[in-house]
Amino acid sequence: MSRPNSRVLIELTDEEKRYLEKVRRTAKEEVRKVRRAEIILLSASGDSDFKIKKKLHIHRTTVKKCLDKFLKLGLKGALEDLPRKGAPRKICDEDRMWIINEACKSPIELDYPYTLWTYNLLTEHIKKQSLQKKNTRLSKVSKSTIWNILDAGEIKPHRIKYYLERRDEEFEKKMTDLLFIYKDVELTNEKLRKRVDGNIDRITISYDEKPGIQAIGNVAKDMMPVIGKYKTINRDAEYKRYGTVSLLAGMNLHTGRITHHISPTHKSSDFIKFLGKVDKEYIGVEKIRIILDNHSTHVSKETQLYLSKKPNRFEFVFTPKHGSWLNLIESFFSKMAKSVLRRMRVKSIDDLIERIEKYFSMINEKPVIYRWKYKMDNI
Repeated sequence: MSRPNSRVLIELTDEEKRYLEKVRRTAKEEVRKVRRAEIILLSASGDSDFKIKKKLHIHRTTVKKCLDKFLKLGLKGALEDLPRKGAPRKICDEDRMWIINEACKSPIELDYPYTLWTYNLLTEHIKKQSLQKKNTRLSKVSKSTIWNILDAGEIKPHRIKYYLERRDEEFEKKMTDLLFIYKDVELTNEKLRKRVDGNIDRITISYDEKPGIQAIGNVAKDMMPVIGKYKTINRDAEYKRYGTVSLLAGMNLHTGRITHHISPTHKSSDFIKFLGKVDKEYIGVEKIRIILDNHSTHVSKETQLYLSKKPNRFEFVFTPKHGSWLNLIESFFSKMAKSVLRRMRVKSIDDLIERIEKYFSMINEKPVIYRWKYKMDNI
C-alpha cells in the first residue's frame, strides 16, 4: 500500500539512528528536539504522517514540517530551529566584539575582588565602561543581552574547566617505557595462563599511597531500612572525627594480590616497612620491579640506605610527573574509595584499620588481575 503522502521515503544510516535514539532517551534535551527525533525515527520505520500524528498526539502539520526540513536540510537542520529574521540588531558587531573582549579579561586585573565573572558583575562593568566612553547604546544593556552575546561567541567566563599541564619534558618517553613494562607483564601472564613456564624470576608491582583516610563516626545510630516505613538507611547529619590513617599498597600485576601497610603517618620509615613486607612475601623471586610515583619518600636517604642493603633486589620505575593515572593501582584505589571508604562510619581508628584489613583479606581470597589497555596496540 502506498503512503498517503507523496514525500520521498525517509532513510537513515546506522549512525543517524543511534544518534536519534540517544536524543530520544536523554533527559537533558529540549522537548521539541526529542519530539522531532521521534518523528524522524517513526517515519524511517515506515509510519505515515497520519500514524505518527496519532502516536505522538501532535498536529499533522508539525510532522510534515519536520520531515520536509529533514529532506531539505538533513538531520541537524531538522532537529534545530531555523534562524528567524526578528528585529534588526540594536548592538553592532563592533560593540559585540568589545563585550566579548571585556569578558575574556580577568576581573582581578580590572580591580574587582572576584576571580570569575558573574553576569551581574559583567553587566555592571559593561555599563560603567560604556558611560565613560559615552556609548549610549551599551549604557543600558541588559544581563540577558550580555548572556546572548557571550553564548553566541561560545564564551563562558563564569565557568572553569580544569586541565593538567605536562611539566615533565620526558613525559612521552617515560609513558612509552611504562607501556612496554605493561606489555611485558601481559606476555608473561599469557605464558603463565598457558603454563608454558610456571615460575618467573621477576614480578611487577603497581604501588601507591592513599594518605589521610578519615575515621568518621556517627553521633546517632544508623536506622536500617524497614519495609513499609524506611526505604533507605537513615543517618544523622552530625558526625565526629577520630583521626586519619595512611594506606600504602602494592598490587601484583601477575596475580592481583595486594600487599599493604597501614600507618598513622606517611614517612620514609613507613615506605621501608612496606618494602620489607614485599621482600618477605616474595622471598622466592629474584627481582621485584615496582611502579611508583615521584614522592619524596621513594627517593629519600633512608629509602636509599635500605635499598643499598638489598642490592639488585628492587627495581623502581617512576611514572612521569602528573602522570599518576598511568599507574594501574589507581584504578583499584578508585574502586576501593567508591565501594568501601565512601560513607563509611566507624567507632574508632582501630575500627577503621580493622575494616580495611578485612577488605584486603576478601580481595586476596579472590584477587583480580588488572590489565592496562590504553595505547597497548601501538606497543
